[in-house]
Amino acid sequence: MYPTTLTQLARANPFSAPLFSLQKVEEPKQSVSEERTRRFAAAATAQEDISCDFGSSKYYALCGFGGILSCGLTHTAVVPLDLVKCRLQVNAEKYKSIGNGFRITVREDGVRGLAKGWAPTFIGYSMQGLCKFGFYEVFKIFYADLLGEENTYLWRTSLYLAASASAEFFADIALAPMEAAKVRIQTQPGYANTLRECAPKMFAEEGLWAFYKGVVPLWMRQIPYTMMKFACFERTVELLYKHVVPKPRNECSKSEQLVVTFVAGYIAGVFCAIVSHPADSVVSVLNKESGSTAVQVLKKLGPKGVWKGLVARIIMIGTLTALQWFIYDSVKVYFRLPRPPPPEMPESLKKKLGLTE
Repeated sequence: MYPTTLTQLARANPFSAPLFSLQKVEEPKQSVSEERTRRFAAAATAQEDISCDFGSSKYYALCGFGGILSCGLTHTAVVPLDLVKCRLQVNAEKYKSIGNGFRITVREDGVRGLAKGWAPTFIGYSMQGLCKFGFYEVFKIFYADLLGEENTYLWRTSLYLAASASAEFFADIALAPMEAAKVRIQTQPGYANTLRECAPKMFAEEGLWAFYKGVVPLWMRQIPYTMMKFACFERTVELLYKHVVPKPRNECSKSEQLVVTFVAGYIAGVFCAIVSHPADSVVSVLNKESGSTAVQVLKKLGPKGVWKGLVARIIMIGTLTALQWFIYDSVKVYFRLPRPPPPEMPESLKKKLGLTE
């Protein structure tokens, strides 16, 4: 019989170090590259016809390309809902609900008015996706190499959180200029109808600061969002294969694996929307109003105001996140990239815990 307490600590250790002592087992020292190779050897051999090595330049480049497609396409597809959500946040007196917001927008601007801001949305979120997914893979491997095989398993949730936060820091710098232009187009009728009109006008009025004044609120919104998005997704996939899917991952077809990806992505998306919504409201108002600061906007909105448009955001972000993970994983399948299975306890750790002879 396995030692239940130790097993639970080892498997359910998302945020803190395990509170037990391990037996010292002498093992031959390995280089970082050898350790990484061993850690993902099972994943590599379980997949036939892999197009590149895990952690290679080609791997990172194609992951970045997958990020461009997953974020750029999905955010552009939901521009109408995003437009109404932004207007609910910045003008709750005029736009009473999602349905009311759509009706007013179509009445005032026509059906084409629902597509306002599509260009900065596509460009901005494509760049964000490149950095978000590409750097996540970079940082995940980098931090795993620093921790070592056993600590990577024990601290895996903390690893996902740290890697995703690091990636999103750079992703938001890439997103900020286009996000500022998008919100200005969508929430200030008559200001500008296209990116070509909006960008020069913003620069003339406020200089370069107009494009980056929202980067701190973006970090406030996107970093918690992305940490939840990646950590919740990774752990949900792990739990689905463990408790829901009736067979091991390596026995599932690619289509079945992508269904699991979609379901885990939607679950993660709901939590993402709730965690990031207050900061999203601040960003929307901040980019609409010239000369305002994040603190001033937060005081103006109040505790209730920051939650306006939450239902629209849950619908949008839940669907968005599920589709993003589905597209990203599909790109990996199409280009035959290595796709390591959910982590399992290393044999060396099992020996230290006395789980194997």
